[in-house]
Amino acid sequence: MQSPFITELNQQNFMQVLESSQQTPLLIHFWAPVSQESSEIIPQLQQLAQNYNGAMTLALLNCEQEQSIAAQFGVQALPTIALFINGQPVDGLGGPQPIQAVEAMLAKHLPSQEELSLTKALELVSAGQHSQAMPLLLALSEDLSRRGDVKLALADCYLAAQNFEQAEVLLQSIPLEYQDNYYKGLIAKLEIHHQAANSPEIQSLEQQLTQQPDNAKLAQELALNYHQVNRDEEALDLIWQFISRDLNCLDGEMKKSFMDILSALGQGNPVAAKYRRQLYSILY
Repeated sequence: MQSPFITELNQQNFMQVLESSQQTPLLIHFWAPVSQESSEIIPQLQQLAQNYNGAMTLALLNCEQEQSIAAQFGVQALPTIALFINGQPVDGLGGPQPIQAVEAMLAKHLPSQEELSLTKALELVSAGQHSQAMPLLLALSEDLSRRGDVKLALADCYLAAQNFEQAEVLLQSIPLEYQDNYYKGLIAKLEIHHQAANSPEIQSLEQQLTQQPDNAKLAQELALNYHQVNRDEEALDLIWQFISRDLNCLDGEMKKSFMDILSALGQGNPVAAKYRRQLYSILY
């Protein structure tokens, strides 16, 4: 497996690789082709190193080819696994072990996979890659999800995705100690949206519709204005009031606007799913 986190240890790079543990924890796997257990676990160790994504380096030492290095470490059983931090051995395992035992050993010294995932997500948010960060943040445990910095990052992602309602719910729950400049910047973005979402034109249409509640053309215009400022649930609800009574309202234009908004929201949107179900209930 080609990876910057995995290396083959030999006489030429031995000291350099060992010294690298001053910066990054190093897991050395002592193995040999004659030891089936030591070779069978290698793919799992490689995947483990990939999962740690740079928080740990894996070095593979073939003891048949590098007998002098194995002797320096006093290796007596295969496989043997040793963890080095700051140039010093801090833990290890001797003899055949399940991958879970290796994971448990590493967990005592390294950040958890979830903590690494959170670090990656926060880096993505800082780089403006909100769509990549969001699934990582949503997959975090309930305990981590309650943290203020996690809520801020997720609110940032929701704002980028124009999911303003979810962003507002999160921002309302930010603890006081996290209400810093980052928080204030997100609040400012939300305020800009609110101002645009309640424009004088929308207010005028709302007032006219209050006076003419059965005016389908007016309702359609207001719904499309709602949609333009991401007030999609209000838009769909308004149109639904008319097409649920007359599917051919405005010669089918009302239904077309309804379908256009559903299409714009996409298949995974829960609001769209709700109104699709309602539409199917009167179609079939």
